[in-house]
Order: sequence, then structure tokens, then C-alpha cells
Amino acid sequence: MKKSALITGASAGIGLSLAGELARRGYRVAISARRADLLEENVQALTRSGHEVLGFPCDVTDVEAVRAMVERVRSSWGAIDLAVANAGIGMPTPASKFVLEDAERIMRTNFFGTLYLFDAVIPHMIERRAGRFAGIASLAGLRGLPGASMYSASKAAMQSFLEASRIELRSRGVGVTVVNPGFIHTDMTAKNRFPMPFIMSVDRAAAIIARGLERGAKQIEFPIPMSLMVRSARLMPPAIYDAVYAKFGKKKS
Repeated sequence: MKKSALITGASAGIGLSLAGELARRGYRVAISARRADLLEENVQALTRSGHEVLGFPCDVTDVEAVRAMVERVRSSWGAIDLAVANAGIGMPTPASKFVLEDAERIMRTNFFGTLYLFDAVIPHMIERRAGRFAGIASLAGLRGLPGASMYSASKAAMQSFLEASRIELRSRGVGVTVVNPGFIHTDMTAKNRFPMPFIMSVDRAAAIIARGLERGAKQIEFPIPMSLMVRSARLMPPAIYDAVYAKFGKKKS
């Protein structure tokens, strides 16, 4: 029997490319997004390619909508073998021009959207003692980035939650994977007006993620050079980190 995967935020970018990659690897794939029209186009395109795909319009900030979506997937295919919390947003959040509403929106989508999907699928995975939950976090969550404080915070929250959950759920037969991409060519990064080192194509990113998920990786992090840069920055004392990144803070404020 084919395995079933559910991916949120699959109207474009990593979510859509990952859906196609998993489908090519033999998965039945359910995709969700807020925009019903774009979602339907994606479902039709994947179906024309010979894949088994379902589409569910869903706002991941609405917990009841997420629960209903998960139940619809389960009623169609039974168990969900892989759930990927991919839906996410990002926008500049300079501290000198802090907008609480923007901060709340980022956290509701990136972090609470992950929690809502986790809440909906994990009990069934525990009951079956099988399944994997993956969250698309970011290398940006490893240290606070000037001008992107809320994006960094939302991804750091995902990383901590998923890491702790991974340890707890291991004995229940459920796997948890944290995915930390660097810069990927997507609509979100297209808005950036600064150099993005080691930026990668979305299809290559999807292939890396799919391979990692299939082998049951606890963490998937790429591109490697960018990962090494950010992890080196984590080791910097605050005074040195502040001095190195001060110019970025001035540009964003």
C-alpha cells in the first residue's frame, strides 16, 4: 500500500515542490493552502502527471479548520504516514518600527500552525505507533537575525518544540524531523533586497528534504556551507556577534 503524506502551505515554493517529489517517490499526497484557486491548479497539474493527489483549502491559523482537514484526509486514505508543517510567512520586523500585529501573524502561521497540525495528527500516529511529523523551520531560527526578529523567533520556537517532541515520541514509535533550510528560491526570498549566500533552487531543496525524510533523519539542514556559517555564529560571544551583524541592524531599522 502506498504511504500517505500531508503537506501544508503547498500553493508554491518548498511545499509544492516537496509534494511533487514525494509523489514521484510513490506517496499519495494531500496538499493544503489558503488560496483555493491556486491549490486546485496544483492538484490538477500533479494529477495529470499520474500522481494520486488531494487538495484541501485550509488556513493553518484556524485550529478547527486544520482538524477538519486532517479528518478528511484520514477518511479518504486512512492513516497519515507523514505530516509536514510547511506553511510559513516572513516579513521585516525591525525593532525600531515594531508592529505587534505583524509579530502575532508570523507566530500564528509559523509556530501555531505547526502546533495545530501536530495536535491533529500525532494522537493517531501514537495510536498506530507509526508515522513521522516534520516541521520546515529555518537556519534563521538558530540565532536572532537583525530585521527578522519575529521570523527567527518563530523558527526557533518550532525547533525547540520539535526537538523536545522528537525525544519524547521516540518510544511511541513516532518520528519527528526538524528541517532547517537556508535561502531557497521562492516567492518569499524574491522580496529580499540583500545578498543571499548559497541560495538553492526549490527543486533541489525538495529532493534533499524527501531523501532525509525517507531515511528517518532527525534533522535535515542545508546548504551545508550556510549551515556551517550559522552554526559558527551561534558560538560567537554576544559582543562579537553584535559587532559583526551591527551593519545589518542599521540597514533594517
